[in-house]
This record gives sequence, structure tokens and C-alpha cells, in this order.
Amino acid sequence: MTTNASLQSRREAAVPRGLFTNQPVYAAKALNSELWDVEGKRYIDFASGIAVLATGHRHPKVIAAVKKQIDDYAHVCIQVTPYEPYVELAERLNAMMPGPGPKKTLFLTTGAEAVENAVKIARIATGRPAVVAFTGAFHGRTLLTVALTGKVNPYKIGVAPLPGEIYHVPFPDAYHGVSVEQSLKAIDTLFRSDVDPNRVCAFIVEAVQGEGGFNPVPPEFLQALRKICDDHGILLIVDEIQTGFGRTGKMFAVEHSGVAPDMITVAKSLGGGFPISGVIGKASVMDLPNVGAIGGTYGGNPLSCAAALAVLDVLAEEKLVERAKTIGGIITGHLKGMAAKNQFSCIGDIRGLGAMLAVELVKDRATREPDADLTKAVVAKAAENGLVVLTCGVHGNAVRFLPPLTMPEEQVKEGMAIFEKSLAELVGA
Repeated sequence: MTTNASLQSRREAAVPRGLFTNQPVYAAKALNSELWDVEGKRYIDFASGIAVLATGHRHPKVIAAVKKQIDDYAHVCIQVTPYEPYVELAERLNAMMPGPGPKKTLFLTTGAEAVENAVKIARIATGRPAVVAFTGAFHGRTLLTVALTGKVNPYKIGVAPLPGEIYHVPFPDAYHGVSVEQSLKAIDTLFRSDVDPNRVCAFIVEAVQGEGGFNPVPPEFLQALRKICDDHGILLIVDEIQTGFGRTGKMFAVEHSGVAPDMITVAKSLGGGFPISGVIGKASVMDLPNVGAIGGTYGGNPLSCAAALAVLDVLAEEKLVERAKTIGGIITGHLKGMAAKNQFSCIGDIRGLGAMLAVELVKDRATREPDADLTKAVVAKAAENGLVVLTCGVHGNAVRFLPPLTMPEEQVKEGMAIFEKSLAELVGA
């Protein structure tokens, strides 16, 4: 019989150790918000393949669309013989992007590839080299996106030299002592001491920091950032790779601020489990690269485009954007109830938007000293008890909740009960 242990042994022999695995649980089957491992054990999925499955595992409409497409063709390459699904998907995303004026969309395969192309387009559009990102940011693992990422361990260790002309300023994070005013002052200091704003092509910011700890960007900060960009001819790129397509209770998380970016990077939930990413942007910006300067062999693969079109249909038909608020309300309410109990004094902060939520675990609420060991232990204990969750945060001390937006409410409650039980088993009475 194939077991988790036997597969883990094979993995250790065949796969590089640098590829992180949350838990040695090997999936055999999944449906909507549940999955089963190779030993037949059932799990409630609060990870969604790292925010990929807003429409759940194997949504019938998504699977049907892919099956229909594969009967016609699986790959021809948009740069060889174009095809309608690519064009139709671009049309639909263009209409969704906030802000006035015409938009255009380029499709790629991974989130990092979308970020790479957004920066490349920004440099071409402005004729400037520098990019400003934020502490705690995560934009990918390629050399450029690692340079943009605001966390050293494990992403930047041993890979220097990284691409130049990348600058970081503190992300506004009130819980960790960084105010909006301090972040804005840091930008002013950056422009005075390190880089002329006339050399900056773009700011790139996550609407809610993902790996950095699920920290929503304050609306007033994003509004101020938009003004700074406008004053200096800088483009604003909003990374919606983890936040996009209903996860936060808006189609795009940037909509919570009322700000219209110049470009949005997307991926993850767009494909419903099939690999696709994109850059949506103002047509006046997106049209500036020369013919042949952007693209990729698998970008906007026909199967992924078909899946994405079905995902957009499901989001609308099942009102999943609104449902994110309902699911988020259940999770937040349960976490707040836990935090009110003396037993769970380890809960330092609860934050996020919609169904993109995190709880930060600390050794002491007064000092807010992070407890990464407890966080790692509760994720492992939750897996033992039948719940898949992930960690995040610069200090590795936050547990993130990313359930499919199609998850039945009773399963959300069941998952939260498992989380509470798991934490209780570790901290005691």
C-alpha cells in the first residue's frame, strides 16, 4: 500500500530539499473544499492550493470547459496561431479593471512571470530603471522578483548579486509599529537620499501582503501613493496575484481603496487550478513595448483560458465575491471568540479582508514577541486533526486562512472547530 511515509521517502530521494512542503500529506483526491490523502484520510482545505481555488477543487463548470476545449486543441501558441479564448478572456478582464479608459491584458503562466513583465513594461513605458517595493513583500522567486521581495530568509540567501535599482521602504503595519505617516516619510527620505524620483519607473505593492503576513494596505496609504506616482510620472503596479478574483470581498482588493492602478498582476484563482497569470493595464501603457518584446510559449494556454472563462462565470453565477464576506465573517467571529478566552492569550492579532485572513501567534500580547514555534506546531497539529492551513509572516508566526469561496458554511465552522481544538491541545487549559 502506498503511504504518506513511503511517498515522503521517495520525495526526499528524488526532489530538491529546497522545495518547501507544508506537511508530508500526499493528495489522492479532492472535491470542492475537501481532499483525501493516499491513505484515505479526509481533510478540510483552508489553503486552496495557496489561494488558487476560489471556485474549489474540480468545479464542474471549470472541468467541463477544459474538457470541451481539449477536444478542439490543447496548445497552438498565441504567437503562432491565435485563438478566441485568449481574446475573450482579455476582453473580460479589461472590463473588470478599476479606472477609466481602455485597458489591455497580456497572459503568462506564473505569478512571478506576470510581475517580471509588469516591471519590464513599466521600464519601457517610462524610460526609467528603478522600482520601489516594500518590506515584507512577496513577488516571486525568480531573480528579479526575489529582489523585489522584502524578506531575506529563505528567498535571498546565496543568490546574490540580485538585479539592481530595486529599493524598499517600510510597509505601513500598525500592529508592528509602522504608521502610514512613517511609510510616507520613508518614501520622502528615499527620494532625498537614495534615488531621484525621476529615475523610478514604478511602485509595486500588494493590496494585501501575502507571505508578509496578510497585512491589508491602508486605503489612505494607497491613495497617497497614487498621488506620489502622479506627481512624479511613476506607474503604480498593484500585485493582486493572491488577492484577486473575489478573495477579499471585492473582485480586486485594490477596490477597497478606490484607487485605480496603472497595472494589475493576476494569477492563482483566475485559472481555477490551471496555470495562468496576467498583466492587466492601461492600454496607453500596455501598447508601448515593441512587437515581440513580450510573450511566452505557454502564456494564455487555451486550456487555462477556457478554465479562467468558466471561473469568471462561476464567480458571477454563485455570487462568490459576496460569499467571501460571509465566510470571512464566520472565521473572524470564531477567532475573536477564541482570543477572548484566557486559554488563547497567544492570539496577538486577527487581520485580513473577506476570506483572506490570518491570526498572529505571540509569546506575550504586551511585547508582541512572535511565536514561530507554536505557529509551526499548530499547522502540523491541524493536519493531524484533518485541517490544511498554512503559515505566513515575516517572522513565520501567522496562520493564514484561505478556504475556497464555494465552501459550505458548515464546513467553515467545522474547520474552525478543528483549528481551535488543535491550538488548545498545544497551549493546554
